[in-house]
Amino acid sequence: MLNYQKKFKSLSDSNRLYILHILATNGKTCVCDLSELLKLSQSKLSYHLKILLDANFITVEKEGKWNYYSANSNELKKVLSNELCCLFYSGE
Repeated sequence: MLNYQKKFKSLSDSNRLYILHILATNGKTCVCDLSELLKLSQSKLSYHLKILLDANFITVEKEGKWNYYSANSNELKKVLSNELCCLFYSGE
């Protein structure tokens, strides 16, 4: 249950939802582009990215001096699927 709690908490912020939207729409995206799109300071953006990474909703690849982020569609599908209903609904 704690794993799901962390995942849902990570989705409770509009900046993080927008990050996920950008990554799901655009695919692999440089942190420099995310910073420009979101108009967030580097420290604020890093904070939000860390939360999404910890929830396993995004992945990161280092290419040269830049980090590129991608949506982890498999993990997102798990949380947004019918599988989750069985965790909370007992059928009574």
